[in-house]
Amino acid sequence: MQLTVYFFLGCSIFLASGYNSFSKSMETIGKKQYQVQHGSCSYTFLLPETDNCRSSTSYVSNAVQRDAPLDYDDSVQRLQLLENIMENNTQWLMKVLNQTTRLELQLLEHSLSTNKLERQISDQTNEITKLQEKNSFLEKRVLEMEDKHTLQLKSIKDEKDQLQVLVARQNSIIEELEKQLVTATVNNSVLQKQQHDLMETVHNLLTMISTPNSKNNFIAKEEQISFKDCAEAFKSGLTTSGIYTLTVPNTVQEKKAYCDMETGGGGWTVIQRREDGSVDFHRTWKEYKMGFGDPAGEYWLGNEFVSQLTNQKRYVLKIHLKDWEGNEAYSLYDHFSLASEELKYRIYLKGLTGTAGKISSISQPGNDFSTKDADNDKCICKCSQMLTGGWWFDACGPSNLNGMYYPLRQNNNKFNGIKWYYWKGSGYSLKATTMMIRPADF
Repeated sequence: MQLTVYFFLGCSIFLASGYNSFSKSMETIGKKQYQVQHGSCSYTFLLPETDNCRSSTSYVSNAVQRDAPLDYDDSVQRLQLLENIMENNTQWLMKVLNQTTRLELQLLEHSLSTNKLERQISDQTNEITKLQEKNSFLEKRVLEMEDKHTLQLKSIKDEKDQLQVLVARQNSIIEELEKQLVTATVNNSVLQKQQHDLMETVHNLLTMISTPNSKNNFIAKEEQISFKDCAEAFKSGLTTSGIYTLTVPNTVQEKKAYCDMETGGGGWTVIQRREDGSVDFHRTWKEYKMGFGDPAGEYWLGNEFVSQLTNQKRYVLKIHLKDWEGNEAYSLYDHFSLASEELKYRIYLKGLTGTAGKISSISQPGNDFSTKDADNDKCICKCSQMLTGGWWFDACGPSNLNGMYYPLRQNNNKFNGIKWYYWKGSGYSLKATTMMIRPADF
């Protein structure tokens, strides 16, 4: 950095320069130069030609010669003054430079911040662009899905319309079939009545032909008439519910059983009935094998008879239930059979329908029969002793229609009562139950 200061003394010109030599361009100002060294600074004085200061030339020259010491000191003082001024100016310039440097740094920082902000804005712009592209893609997908769903809804609506037409047709067919069934039922009743009248006529003829005591003899013979099951009795024309004599298959043994000739078209052989708690069902294996109780009331027909019967042809099982609030429900199995005693009268069931639960309360697949003296369940405990009665307990399972009979207001929270879990739960003891079988082709 170079600072040059000009001083004008009379016709003379004074020049001072610090930190660097005097500029060469100033040589043209005067021909005579005087240089003074002071510290690290060098000062040069330029004087004009003598003809420029006419009358005072000799005076000045002499004065310089005579008073050279005095003029020199004065010049040194002036030079010092100029040096101080120059230092002040230099300090000021340094401050200006420092301020300029700070401003340049601030400007640089601002520029960097601006660049960073621009990059951030650029990144955000790219993200926004990507989001817009993704949003456009999603909108397109939504529109495609809406179109697809619209087509599906239209297809479903068309199928619904077709099903409604089909249902209407089927309803018409069902109504017609119901009419035909009513007609057939009436005709069947007429035929049954005619058959019954015919049998009475035959009986009367036999009575007339027989001796005076032949009537009593005929009644005795009629009581001895037995059937394979109640379905056979029904088909023979005996359509009144009551107690009938049945013959054990492949034997000459006879059993008394109650035949339900009214429910669902009749022909049902009742194999179990509970209604008042008058019979104790906590029995032995042998008693459940042979049967016990009164066919006119509560009884168990017998596992051996049912096993022999159901292994000759396919039978269905219907279980009718009543609670203490007047409600009724049933479970119907379209395939039922009991295995032999060697296989512990294992039960087999298929095809559940009915109103006493969508799940069978008799555990499947088949379970062995257990009694208080024959533990064949799948539990380390003895279910028959815990729950009482004889039943296909599995692992104490969801049902036991041969449990303890509890009257009204004592039938709740009874683990060992007459239960059917999928209708009334595990702690509700039922009021009445009936188990009955009939050939599947009846």
